[in-house]
Amino acid sequence: MTSQIKTVLLLALLSGIIIVLGGLMGGRTGVIIAFGLALVMNVGSYWYSDKIVLSMYRARELAPEEAPYLHQIVEELARNAGIPKPRVCVVPEEAPNAFATGRDPQHAVVAVTEGIMRLLSPEELRGVVAHEVGHIVNRDILIQTVAGVLGSAIVTLANIFQFTAIFGGNRDGEGGGNPIGALVLALLAPIAAGLIQMAISRSREYLADDTGAELCGQPLALAGALAKLGAASGRIPMQEGNPSTEQMFIVAPMFSIDGSMANLFSTHPPLEERIRRLQAMAAARR
Repeated sequence: MTSQIKTVLLLALLSGIIIVLGGLMGGRTGVIIAFGLALVMNVGSYWYSDKIVLSMYRARELAPEEAPYLHQIVEELARNAGIPKPRVCVVPEEAPNAFATGRDPQHAVVAVTEGIMRLLSPEELRGVVAHEVGHIVNRDILIQTVAGVLGSAIVTLANIFQFTAIFGGNRDGEGGGNPIGALVLALLAPIAAGLIQMAISRSREYLADDTGAELCGQPLALAGALAKLGAASGRIPMQEGNPSTEQMFIVAPMFSIDGSMANLFSTHPPLEERIRRLQAMAAARR
């Protein structure tokens, strides 16, 4: 519940930034136009998310006879979650990782890299798949899309606001106020929106860990998988893909920068904290 509440509050904060920018610009026309453009772009990405991402990573669908155990655990965990069995794909990458995509549980995909299937034990792989099924159950792709719509609208409004601040006046032709303050706000608003989107992503990762641990019944298996994936992520880089999709993976696949400032700008929570929470969950089950 804590992760769900945080997500609602963060989405409300993104909405608040839009309202503030719109009010400062004067009138609602710019807000409506910016929000409409963001909605079209992001809903299109949401609707075709599975095709776009799977193509980006050269993923191919696995037949049941190619990976019977993987298909078995996907089917079992989907049944536990009360959703249709997602399609199962493999990504031709040595970097061990996994992600889920698809606009809803009826069009969901669980994708794993070749490297993760070699690295993890069967129990750990089951924990990872449970985490990804957790993302599907929690509708995280929809939530990230909503956050993307709001974030894109903020960036568009901030760009408009910069022009009105530079050339003076608001959209109603009245005095423009302090142009320096307006420029600072226009520059800071997109940064704030990006940080909020990252915070939403981190909150959903915690929730997927919790949901996955419940679905598979083995929090320590998922904790062990995260420890192995964290150790390997800095040694084996992804050869394909794009950093803009980093938040989709179970662990950050491309950039592993240590330190507190890195955590501030990371789409994932610290692995140590995720592992600690799972260990505490396992201890509470005894």
